[in-house]
Amino acid sequence: MRYSAGHKLETKEKLLQSSSLSAKRNGFSSMGVDGLMKAIGLSGAAFYSHFSSKDALFAAIVERELCQSLERLGGQGTQDRERLERCLKLYLSMAHVEQPELGCALPALGAEIARSDNVVREQAELWICKLQESWAQILESDSLAWAILSQCVGALVVARMLASPQVQQRVLKSCHEEIGNQLAASRVQ
Repeated sequence: MRYSAGHKLETKEKLLQSSSLSAKRNGFSSMGVDGLMKAIGLSGAAFYSHFSSKDALFAAIVERELCQSLERLGGQGTQDRERLERCLKLYLSMAHVEQPELGCALPALGAEIARSDNVVREQAELWICKLQESWAQILESDSLAWAILSQCVGALVVARMLASPQVQQRVLKSCHEEIGNQLAASRVQ
């Protein structure tokens, strides 16, 4: 039985959405094609009608997730400094630590992206640079945008590695305070 092009696109979107959530929650390398397809109610054999390989799926996940991060955190010029500061506060929250599947892909998948082939890393670079450029415009500083972006991702990675919620909260609070100091100092200059 042949499916319509619309059905195929819908199935691909379901697979991409389900796989993105699973990858951010459990890591991408731990996922098998059969499990990915079973999660959306299909057989593993159907996977290859949507993606040529598991690596192609990962590249699509990276593009999708980082594009969404740019929309939430960068906003293509629609963001001002106060909105950026509110976004950073939400980013550096326990909810983000405890629910990686609902948050940014960088702290959840960064190590796997770094070990991926050039296609995936170039895709990540494209979207990370767009986010950094958006923040650099708002902050009027290229280096401050890179520093804050790196601090935020690093703080989430460290917080997620820790077992104690109290220590996790200290990491987030400390990072948020230091970023606040950097932003205040940049206003004065």
